[in-house]
Amino acid sequence: MTGAHSDDLSGDAGTDATTAEPGVETVRHEERLNVGTAVEESGRVHVRKHVESHPVEYSVPRDVEHVDTDERIPAEEGDSGEVEVLDDGSVSIPVFEEVLIVTKRLVVRERVIVRKRTVVDEYKLRTELRREEVTVDVDDSVHLADDGTTDDGGHGSARDVTDDDGTDSR
Repeated sequence: MTGAHSDDLSGDAGTDATTAEPGVETVRHEERLNVGTAVEESGRVHVRKHVESHPVEYSVPRDVEHVDTDERIPAEEGDSGEVEVLDDGSVSIPVFEEVLIVTKRLVVRERVIVRKRTVVDEYKLRTELRREEVTVDVDDSVHLADDGTTDDGGHGSARDVTDDDGTDSR
């Protein structure tokens, strides 16, 4: 709002500029609300896998040969495994035992798929906006000329300034 205070309130364009008092200005502010969205990380998903071990017990049949004899000689490394006739005429017969061969292999049992999805929800925003109002107090003897006020002929002690759209700011 710009207003002029002068002893000569006639508004004559012919008044001397050196005798007029400087105008008084004030700035009126108004808060505006700007609402938008921003993507922020709200958490993380951690995927871990762990190995569970379960004891397994199987009964596996195997053949073991037993011989009734009074003498046994343990097999040596590199024994041919063939039946042999010894110098004293005895027969040496190898005794076999099945040895279990266990192998393990890793197989894919299942595949886990992790997806994420975006859910749109509504958030109620509550805030307070401030708006500055300007009230100009004038004496009955002062004529206030302002395009933004309701002119009541200069007879009033206080007037409210209207908004830019012409509505009363009360």
